[in-house]
Amino acid sequence: MEHFDLLVIGGGINGAGIARDAAGRGLSVALVEAGDLGGATSSASTKLIHGGLRYLEFYQFGLVRKALAERETLLDIAPHITWPQPFVLPHSPEQRPEWMLRAGTWLYDHLARRDVVPASARIDLRQDRAGRMLRPEFRTGFRYWDGWVDDARLVIANAQDVRARGGSVLPRTRVVRATFDDGRWMVTLDTGATLAANYVVNAAGPWAETVARSVLGRNDAPALRLVQGSHIVTRRVHLGRDAFMLQQPDGRIVFVIPYEHDFSLIGTTEHSVDTPGTVAVTDAETGYLLAAVNRYLVRPLTSADIVHRYAGMRPLIVEDGKGDRETSRDYALVPHAGVPALTVVGGKITTYRVLAEAVLKVVAPKTKRWTADAPLPGGAVPRAKGENGQDAFKRWLATLTQTHADYDPKLIRRLARTLGTAAEPLLADGLGENLGGVFEAELAHFRGFEWATTADDVLWRRTKLGLHLDAAAKARVAAWFGEAVRDDGIAPATHRFAAPGVG
Repeated sequence: MEHFDLLVIGGGINGAGIARDAAGRGLSVALVEAGDLGGATSSASTKLIHGGLRYLEFYQFGLVRKALAERETLLDIAPHITWPQPFVLPHSPEQRPEWMLRAGTWLYDHLARRDVVPASARIDLRQDRAGRMLRPEFRTGFRYWDGWVDDARLVIANAQDVRARGGSVLPRTRVVRATFDDGRWMVTLDTGATLAANYVVNAAGPWAETVARSVLGRNDAPALRLVQGSHIVTRRVHLGRDAFMLQQPDGRIVFVIPYEHDFSLIGTTEHSVDTPGTVAVTDAETGYLLAAVNRYLVRPLTSADIVHRYAGMRPLIVEDGKGDRETSRDYALVPHAGVPALTVVGGKITTYRVLAEAVLKVVAPKTKRWTADAPLPGGAVPRAKGENGQDAFKRWLATLTQTHADYDPKLIRRLARTLGTAAEPLLADGLGENLGGVFEAELAHFRGFEWATTADDVLWRRTKLGLHLDAAAKARVAAWFGEAVRDDGIAPATHRFAAPGVG
């Protein structure tokens, strides 16, 4: 029976980040996830690393400052899966006044240090290219900057570092029961294996309350507010790099983000649900998002323009008297009385690393912080003195493209933006058979080094090739993984949410 210093239940971004930080401090760590790593909330985000401009309206200055500082950190340590993202915020006369938008963007610029992203600026939408996709009544706006991240790949990168630092990563493994006796936790897995741990961290996201009660046997489990957020992916409506932040009559905002070169990502909705489980985009949510963007677009979207939909469940801290919009996206650490265990509540992808540091301050207070300056796997590109990660990645990518001039530069960029430095050996050794837009060497890499076992793992989480490949290519990927294929040539969908630790 293996004995660990720390058991982390839940392989989303918070769990993976906690496990990585702990492993780097010399703790023996086991990360256990009932489904695929990042297979639930952490692969269903809006893909942003941002301070949250809209949170200033609710005076959440501490959260915004913390997130803005982390925006710079993540752009630096994960340059292969992140980049600075410009946003245009059109002024809508019937919504927030222009002076308020100017004050908000100015404060956003100055709440934390900016090393990579530029400052905001007022723009004339009648002259700026961004205005060409908007209706003519929108004449002025503001351009500000945040960051974009491949959320599912961020989880994988953290998990890879756990393994590289000696930790155990156990996806598709359910914790059946954990009991504390004689100074240690005895943990039973659904594989029949048993392990021991000195400390348990419950990072099961929407299922955290269930795990605390049913698996850990704690009656002091925190109450959660569960909010479904849905997104649609449509034909590309953008003319350039700019994303859009669109104000709505109900006070909410909707993002429209350039996505996967050929598409636009629109989201998100927010509505409370009673229990965690399989989530699905509703017709009402689809209608809301289409109406939200069509208030602004010169060429309206219809349901025929939608190519993909996805939804995620966000666990928020219960705050009496506050609705879904006002509820804080910050995190809280809830200790369980009398036992060495805590439950993580809330949080957002941008602040996962500082959340992990806060957990380790409790679990191993005598150890030192280290993750702010340590590139994630794939992001450790050579740097010149004083060079930030984003500039170093651009230079490395240019060199990689020159070195492998026999490959299509678009393919090299795709591999580099997916795998980072792990793309180098694949290109050097040869990619093998082309299965219709994805290569055998890629699939072997995802299976051998990234815990992929199904076509969905590759098509929708390790990559977003599900948006680009035709049905025949998807069927070939499924066949490569040994999955059954329907008569129409498409593998049965497995893109579902599994509860970390409880199935």
